[in-house]
Amino acid sequence: MEQPHEAGWAHLIEHLSFRESRYLQSGEARREWQRLGVSFGSDSNATTGTTATVYQLDIPAATPESVAQSIRLLSGMIREPLLTEATVNAERPIVMAERRERDGPDFRINEASRQHFFAGQLLGERSTIGTEETLAAANASAVQAFHHRWYRPERVVIAIAGDMDPALFEQAIVSNFADWRATGPAPTEPDFGQPDPARPTANIIVEPTQPMVVHLATIRPWQRVTDSVAYTQGLMLDTLASLIINRRLEERARGGASYLAAQVSTDKPSRSADMTTISIIPLESNWQRAIDDTRAVVAVAMATPPSEADIQREFADVETFLRRELANAQNEPGTKQADDLLNAVDIGETVTSPDHALAIWQSIRPLATPQRMLEVTRAIFNGPVTRVHMTSPVPIEGGEAALAELIARPPSVAAASAAGRTTPNIRFADLPSPGRRGALVSRTPIERFDLERWEFGNGVTALVRSTDIEPNKIRITVRFGGGRRAVSATGTNLLWAGEGALVESGIGRFDQTTLDRLVSGRQIGMRFSVGDDAFTLSAETRPEDLADQLRLLVAKLTQPGWQPAPVQRTRAARLASYDAMRNSPMAVLEGDMQSLLFSGDRRFAVPSRSEVEALTPAAFRRFWEPLLAEGPVEVQIFGDVSGVDLQTMMLDTFGALRPRPPVRVPPGADDLRPTPVPATPLVARHSGGETQAAAVLAFPTGGGLGAIRTARQLDILAAIYNDRLYERLRDQAGASYSQAVTSNWSLDFPNGSYIFVGGLVKPEDSGLMLQSATAIAQELMTTPVTDDELRRAIGPAMEQIIRASSGNVFWMIQTEGASRDPRRIDALRTYLTDLNSVTPEDIQRLAQTYLRPERGIPLLILPESAAVPAVTGTGQPR
Repeated sequence: MEQPHEAGWAHLIEHLSFRESRYLQSGEARREWQRLGVSFGSDSNATTGTTATVYQLDIPAATPESVAQSIRLLSGMIREPLLTEATVNAERPIVMAERRERDGPDFRINEASRQHFFAGQLLGERSTIGTEETLAAANASAVQAFHHRWYRPERVVIAIAGDMDPALFEQAIVSNFADWRATGPAPTEPDFGQPDPARPTANIIVEPTQPMVVHLATIRPWQRVTDSVAYTQGLMLDTLASLIINRRLEERARGGASYLAAQVSTDKPSRSADMTTISIIPLESNWQRAIDDTRAVVAVAMATPPSEADIQREFADVETFLRRELANAQNEPGTKQADDLLNAVDIGETVTSPDHALAIWQSIRPLATPQRMLEVTRAIFNGPVTRVHMTSPVPIEGGEAALAELIARPPSVAAASAAGRTTPNIRFADLPSPGRRGALVSRTPIERFDLERWEFGNGVTALVRSTDIEPNKIRITVRFGGGRRAVSATGTNLLWAGEGALVESGIGRFDQTTLDRLVSGRQIGMRFSVGDDAFTLSAETRPEDLADQLRLLVAKLTQPGWQPAPVQRTRAARLASYDAMRNSPMAVLEGDMQSLLFSGDRRFAVPSRSEVEALTPAAFRRFWEPLLAEGPVEVQIFGDVSGVDLQTMMLDTFGALRPRPPVRVPPGADDLRPTPVPATPLVARHSGGETQAAAVLAFPTGGGLGAIRTARQLDILAAIYNDRLYERLRDQAGASYSQAVTSNWSLDFPNGSYIFVGGLVKPEDSGLMLQSATAIAQELMTTPVTDDELRRAIGPAMEQIIRASSGNVFWMIQTEGASRDPRRIDALRTYLTDLNSVTPEDIQRLAQTYLRPERGIPLLILPESAAVPAVTGTGQPR
C-alpha cells in the first residue's frame, strides 16, 4: 500500500500510535498497560509486516473492566494516533535507530533474496522498514494523509480469544469502533504482481562474515483459494512429500554428504507467490557438489515413488504430534488463537480445531499411495520460474553465470540412488541395559506442591509430580554430573560442542539414524544442554511411550555413542558460522559478555578458531566421556503419570544404574571471579557496521540460594531501572531502539550474578548510554521510587509468575536440584510474597548497595576501526 516515497511509513505509524493517541498522553501507553499487569514488549506489542500491521495485547487476570479499557485504548491508538510535526520528529530517530540496528549481514541478505525471488513484484520492491530518505521525508501532513487513506474501518479485523462472555467483547468493540467513519474515498487495492520468468535466474551476495548458503526456489503464481477440506488435504500431502525428502537429505548429511544441511519447504509468502524452496549449507564451500547432491536427492524423489514404509513413517510422526496437540487443546494460548485467526483472514483462508486438523490428516493416509506421493512431489517442484540465491563469504569463480549454468543442468539421479545405505531395524531390548532392577529407598511427599521425592539404592533421586494439567503429556529432565562447575575456568574446553554432537553421536553401536527409526511414530526423543551445576537430558513423551522413553535416556548414560560423523559435522558447522559470531554488537554480547564480566572465564567464552579447527572425534570423547560418567543423577518426571506403573519403570531404568563417582571439581571452578572495575571501559570489537555499537554497565550482585529474596527484589529494581532507561535513552534521546536492564541471578555460583544495563547505540553515543545508566542509578540511590512506579514493576512480574505456574515447565525449572537441596522448595514457597512485599525503601537500599558508581563494570562493543570514545567507566568525559 506504500508508494515508493512512502516506504516505511506504515511501520512509522505503528511507532507513533504508541507514543500518543486519543486516550493516551505522551509516554502513557507503557504505564497504562503496566497498571493492568501487562509486560510491555511481550504481552503488549505490535508488528508491521508486508501486508498488515498487527497490534497484540495479552491481558493477564482479565476482568470485564480491564478488557473494556484495553479495547478503548487500542481503538484510540488505531483510529487517532497523534500525527503532528512534534510527534513525527520525536519518533523518527527511534525508527532510524531500529533500522540502523537491523542493518547488518542478515538484513542485507534478506533484502537481496527478497528482491531477487520477487523481482518485478511489489514484494520485491518494498521494505517494511523503509529507507533513510523516505523516513527523513515523512512529515505530519503526509503521514496523516497516508493514515486516512489506509487506516479505515473496513480494513480492520479484530480477533479476541479468551475466557470471558463474548457479549462483553462485542459490547466493547461496538462502543469503541462502531462510530468510526473513514476519511476520503477508499484506495485502490494494490496489485501484488506475478512471478516474472524473464528476470535473472541467479543472484549472489558476498558477505565476508556469513557462511555459504544457497536457496533454490521453484516459484508459482499465488492464487486466492476457497478453503475446504479437499484444499487442506492437498496442503497436507505437500507437507508429507517434503518430509519424506527432508528425511533423505538429513540421513545423507549424517552419513558424510557434501553439505552440512539441506531442507525442502513450501510457502505462500505475502500473497505474492506459491514457492518450494531448497535451502543448502555447503560443506567447506564446495557449492557445486552440494547443489548437485541435493538436487539429485530431489530428482530421485521425482523419478521413483516412495515406499509405503517411508510414507507411513512420516505420516505417523505428524499424527503423533497432532494427537498431542489435541490432547492439550485446553492449554492452547489465546494469543496463538487470535494470531491464527488474523493470519487466516490475511490469506483468505480459515482456521480449524485440533480435532478437525487430526481428522483431516488421518483422511489423507488412504490417499497417500506411493504413486500419488510421486505425483505430489513432481507438482511441488514444478513451476514457471526457477531462481537461486547464494550468500558467500567470498566471490565465486564464474559468478552468477556459473551458478545459473549449474542450475540449468539436470541433476544426476544415479549418484543419489547409489548413495543410499541400509539402516538396521532394532528393538528397545537391543539398547544397552543399565543392569539389574534397583531398589527404592524412600518416597516422600512434599507438601503444597503435589510433589514426591524418590530415592533409590544407587543414589539416584527423583522428583515426581502427577498432574493432568497437560493431558497425555509427560515432561522428563535427567540432571547429572557437575555442569560448568566440573570444568576448569581457565583451560581449553569442549562445552561448546556438546549440544551439537552428543545426542547425534548415538547410543552404543547405534547411530542416530538407527535410533530415529526405532522411535518412528512414537513420542520419544532426547535433547542435551549444559547448565552451571549439571548437564541435562530432556524429553517430552506420553504415558504409552514412557517406559521406552526412560529406557532410551538411561541407555544414553549407560553407554553413550561416539560416532565420529556428528563431531566432524559440528566442527564444520562452527567453522562455517565462525565469523558470524562477531558480525554485530549483539553477536559479541551473546558470545563473550559473561566471559568479559568474569575475568575471562573460558567456560562462557567463544572458542578460538584454532580450537574449533583442532576438534576431533577422539578429543571430543576424551573431554566428554568422564563428564558423562560422574556425579549424581536427578530425574524430574512431571505430567500425566497417574495411569502408569512409574515405580517399576524407574526401578528397571535409573534405579538400576551403577553407583557413580562424585564430581571432580577443578580448583577454582566452583565460583566465578568478577572482573575488577576498570578506570576506563573494557572494549571488545565486532566486524559489523561502522554505525553500530553497544554500551553496557554491569553491576556484580552476588549469588546463591541463601539470598533468593534479594534476587527477587533485584528483579523489581531492574524493572524500574529498565523503564527509566527506556524513557531516557529511547523516548527522549532517540539514541537507541534496543535497550534493557535485567537482573541475572546465579543459584549455583556465589559470585555469579549481575545487573545488566545496556543499549545498542551509535559509537559516538556510547558515552550517552553510560551517562544515562549512571545518572539513573544515582537517582535510585538518592530518591525513593513512587508507589505507582513500584506497582507498575511488581504487577507484571507477579502476573508472569502466576501465568507460568499454571504449567509444568515453571515447576520443573524452579525445582531443579531440589531432591538434593530442600532449600529450593523452601524458596519456592515465598516467591509471590517476596515480590509483592517489595517497598520503595527496599529499592533504595538495594540501589545503594549494588548500584554505586565504583561497582559498575563498563563495556563497549565497537566496530573494528572505531576509536574508543573519550569516556570514563561511568560515561563521564575524561
